[in-house]
Amino acid sequence: MSHEEIHTAPSDPAASEEEELRPLPRNAVTPKKVRVLLTEGKGMEIEWADGHKSAWSFGWLRAACPCVTCHEERLQEGRKPGQPKPSSAALLPMYTPPPIPVTVHRVGNYAIRFNWQDGHSGGIYSWDYLRRHCQCKECTFTTAKTTGTPN
Repeated sequence: MSHEEIHTAPSDPAASEEEELRPLPRNAVTPKKVRVLLTEGKGMEIEWADGHKSAWSFGWLRAACPCVTCHEERLQEGRKPGQPKPSSAALLPMYTPPPIPVTVHRVGNYAIRFNWQDGHSGGIYSWDYLRRHCQCKECTFTTAKTTGTPN
């Protein structure tokens, strides 16, 4: 059998949407410890009340901005949260500095907001959103296994 004959079944969009809407246990979306590694320029780490640990780079967080504008742009381009914009086809692309927040603010007891150096500050990253988009190997493997695509 050649590789052209191998087909994977498309993931069921209704099932993945249902999974997205399924409430997570309270201790899974309650941060025990939040570390924003601003001076190191690395990203953010969260230790959750259920013992799970998550980490995101600033690049991933900026590309996963949950504001309506960024969300709709990703949908139109077919990108997932955290997936960077495709680079332009220009012969000599301009240097763009890596995304780093200028300031970080807690939003009540449910989220965090970054004010990025590019002037964008519309995204409110809820604890639920961040936990659902955990980038650890265990979570990305589980997501890929249930949806048929990598996280």
